[in-house]
This record gives sequence, structure tokens and C-alpha cells, in this order.
Amino acid sequence: MIRTRLSGLFDLQYPIVLAPMGGISGGRLAAAVSNAGGLGLVGGGYGDADWVRAELAQVKAATKRAWGIGFITWSLKPEVLDLALEHKPYAVMLSFGDPKPHARRVKAAGCKLICQVQDLDGARIAAEAGADIVIAQGTEAGGHGARRATLPLVPAVVDAVAPTPVLAAGGICDGRGLAAALMLGAEGVLVGTRFYASVEALGTNAAKERIVAGRGDDTLRTRVFDIVRQLPWPEANTGRALRNRFLERWHGREADLERALGDETPAYHEAARKADADTAVVWAGEGIDLIKRVERAESLVVSMGVQAHRMLGAATRLAGDPKAASNA
Repeated sequence: MIRTRLSGLFDLQYPIVLAPMGGISGGRLAAAVSNAGGLGLVGGGYGDADWVRAELAQVKAATKRAWGIGFITWSLKPEVLDLALEHKPYAVMLSFGDPKPHARRVKAAGCKLICQVQDLDGARIAAEAGADIVIAQGTEAGGHGARRATLPLVPAVVDAVAPTPVLAAGGICDGRGLAAALMLGAEGVLVGTRFYASVEALGTNAAKERIVAGRGDDTLRTRVFDIVRQLPWPEANTGRALRNRFLERWHGREADLERALGDETPAYHEAARKADADTAVVWAGEGIDLIKRVERAESLVVSMGVQAHRMLGAATRLAGDPKAASNA
């Protein structure tokens, strides 16, 4: 067991939070992470009401422990947030956009408000909105993000929003990443890609195997998958994905892709329907070098927590006796 302020807020055994990956972090995966001693968050994504209703019913039925849901802030409709709050999540996470229009309703429902940010300005806005937890997401993360790297961003956000607890996100796939985040002043971690390659995740087997086989060098931040799906993401929020034929063809030729959407968009959706990962996106972070196999979420939470505990003990032994050091 690793005790941090995050652990205390949700009675966790390990300060590990499942990233609410849209279309990947369903109710089954969220429940598995929560049952293993972490905090499972359902990926509400762009706010499909029927999907949210079904997945929240599943997580609520499958765990007695704390769980939550995350949304893309700029696409969140009030009625979908109300639907989520009716299921009484312990936490609601908002990412990519100003959380203030939704913050009061989240907190009035008795939920903890978690805000993910990619820079210091975003961290301060989250704190002003009353965030109970701020997540500092580095550019190493899979899926959408920005430009700041995890290692320098996390302690800067910790200082900027103190005493609000901060979690680290971006490139964290094992207990070493968790231990490092705690040393940076974070109270825990948000983990996405490692849980994508889990039995309970909703992704296709082909996508999961690509993550297992991939390397960090095989990932790239790009806009092409948002352009072809005609999703209005801000240009600053690119998405880190595994390279495939579609990305290699269009990355750097975004203007050409926009002119070809009449043909490319239907073809892309057909490829996604067929789980053709040579065309359809597989979001993945730089930490995939550390992913060796598809595993059950429970095993991942426990192994990450145990490894972090061991690493923290080793760090304590390396430091030695502080009194002896001061007298040297």
C-alpha cells in the first residue's frame, strides 16, 4: 500500500488512476482498476449519451469501490453531464477546455472535480475553478495533449497550484514511473496506454497487439486523424498515435487531406469499422517500450504498485541517514 493524499480521498491501495480513454476505458475496465485498489475512470469522450449510460451502469454494478468518469470539456453537453451525475460517480474529470462552466454542478453533486492540464495557465484556471485534483499531462502521453514534457511540467504545476493535489500523466507505464512521479511532488499518476493493452479494455485485439509490438519511436503527435474524422480539435492539441500507412501518407500534408475529405473520410470510417489498424488510429504514448504483453487490469495495478513501493524503499536506502550526511 502507498498512502498519498489521492489514496486518502478515494480510499485507494495504490495512487493509480485509469485515464478515461474515449472508447477504450469502458465500465468493465474502470471497475477492474477500482477493484484492484486504483481509481477507475470511464472514458466519456465526446459525450455519446447512450454509450455513457450503458458503461456507467456496468461500472456501478461491478464495483463497490470509488470510480468516476472523464469528458472532453469542449464537447461536453450539460444534459450528458447530468446523465453522468445521476449515476453518482465519486469523481468527474474534465480535460481540454475551461472547466468553470461545469465545475459548480460537479461539486454540488458531491463529486470530486479532477482537471487535466497541459501547461501552467491551464493549471491556474483549474485551481480557480475549484479542482480537487489537477493532472499535469506531459506530451509523452498517448492521445491528445500538448507540448510540455512530463518531467519538468509536474513539479511546476505542483508549485503553481499548491496545496491542491497533483497527479502526473504522460509516458507512465510501470511502477518506476509512479515512484518517479511521487518524487516530483505528485500524489499519484494517471495511466492510459498501459491499460489500453489490457484484457478488459474495449480496444480491438489488433490495436492492443500493435501497442505491445511498438516502440516509443513508433509514435508521433499528429492532427491527421482528427482532420479525417472532422473533429474540431484545437491545433495546439495534437494526438500521439502509432505510425501507420494513413499517418505516413498524410502527416505534413494536412491541407491536402482537408481537400480530399470527400473520399478519405468515408474510407477511414470503413477501415475503423473493420478494425484496420493500417488506417484507423491507435493512440499510444511513448512508454510503450515497457509494455510486453496484454494483461489483466488487476495484475497491472498490483504490479505497478508493488514495483513503486520497492523503488521507493530503494531510494530511501540510497539516501542513507540524513543526520550522518549533514555531519559529513
